[in-house]
Amino acid sequence: MCGSDRPRTIGPMSSAPPKTLLIVDDSRVSRMMIRTLVAARKPHWTLQECETGDEALARLAQGVPDYVSMDINMPGTIGTDVAERILQAYPQVRMVVFSANVQAAHQARAAAMGACFVPKPVSDRSVQLALNFFDGAA
Repeated sequence: MCGSDRPRTIGPMSSAPPKTLLIVDDSRVSRMMIRTLVAARKPHWTLQECETGDEALARLAQGVPDYVSMDINMPGTIGTDVAERILQAYPQVRMVVFSANVQAAHQARAAAMGACFVPKPVSDRSVQLALNFFDGAA
């Protein structure tokens, strides 16, 4: 796992453009929980959702997000393959692999591609881990 689960204190908001988070998960409940918890902490962010990795790859044609939360087990292309493709094409994207598959192989693959593995279930703590990674606290 990466980062701390403690909220970070950040100085005054800069004039930087708002960030975009793409939430990719076939579970409507997981997407809703991630969206709700992130929106409460980062109300200025743009939050987008996709149900599959293939849908996420197609959405990149509309613009590249700053951050991606990627589930592993979804219909179509497996999430770690999609994450790897996104990071190869857009290395500036900060990627969290958010999954209930906590096997060491999944965690090692996430780390090898420069992503942060965050275990499900989705909770305040797990979302804070992801946000800290996005904010560069990993």
